Amino acid sequence: MSRYDLTDYEWRVIEPLLPNKPRGVPRVDDRRVLNGIFWVLRSGAPWRDLPERYGPRTTWLTIASCAGDGQACGTG
Repeated sequence: MSRYDLTDYEWRVIEPLLPNKPRGVPRVDDRRVLNGIFWVLRSGAPWRDLPERYGPRTTWLTIASCAGDGQACGTG
């Protein structure tokens, strides 16, 4: 576990708040994705420096583009 990862207690609090009905593309490990997001936010590092343990680079390119203006995710 990395210093920026969610603790078991934090995960137990957050997990019930996440959607649980699968739609479209199969879901990845939500905890790993959140840990990756928190790693970037807490470390201040750019998305391209995200360690492999948080998932494949293509996943993070999508998330990083959604974090910008939302156009890539259809929310902007």
